[in-house]
Amino acid sequence: MAVGGTYMPAPPSGWEQWKPGTMVYPVPAALITCGEFDETVGTSNLITISWIGTVCTNPPMLSISVRPERHSYGMIMATKEFTVNLTTEAMAKATDYCGVTTGAETDKWKDTGLTPLAGVINRCPIIAEAPLAIECKVNRVIPLGSHDLFIADVINVLARKDFLNPETGAFDLASSGLIAYCHGNYFNLGENLGHFGYSVRKKP
Repeated sequence: MAVGGTYMPAPPSGWEQWKPGTMVYPVPAALITCGEFDETVGTSNLITISWIGTVCTNPPMLSISVRPERHSYGMIMATKEFTVNLTTEAMAKATDYCGVTTGAETDKWKDTGLTPLAGVINRCPIIAEAPLAIECKVNRVIPLGSHDLFIADVINVLARKDFLNPETGAFDLASSGLIAYCHGNYFNLGENLGHFGYSVRKKP
């Protein structure tokens, strides 16, 4: 049917129509570190971000969306850098905690027991317990509404040696226990269903 000149068909049989919303799931459950690495409380912070995505391969770029009222927002704006730390099943509780508390009122490093390590290029720390840390420099900030989109250049990647395949040197995602976020819940990745391109790979 037409409403106000806009064509609005009825949903197919067996489907419901909902109001527009951000329903792209699952998404990463990453811990973003920001601020400056220092023993002084409050100079760095952790924030859980699920709205994160790959933007470009060459040059390597990614994006995160952050609400301006978040404590970490000001830190990222001040330094124009942040680090994306992938999270594991062992880090699930800490990951949730860092998403529901504010660094303006508590020291999340102390509360979660996570260990800050000095970054290589960024001034902000990386998380010792994370299997992979992606150091980023902010390229541009786009205000969108409830969130601002930070588009960033990936300037360095750090991988824990104990998660590398000893024979190939490749990052072994299967053994790292990565977690994902899906509609209010955290999940492990489950079984491997196939590698990239397996649908068209010719059998030997």
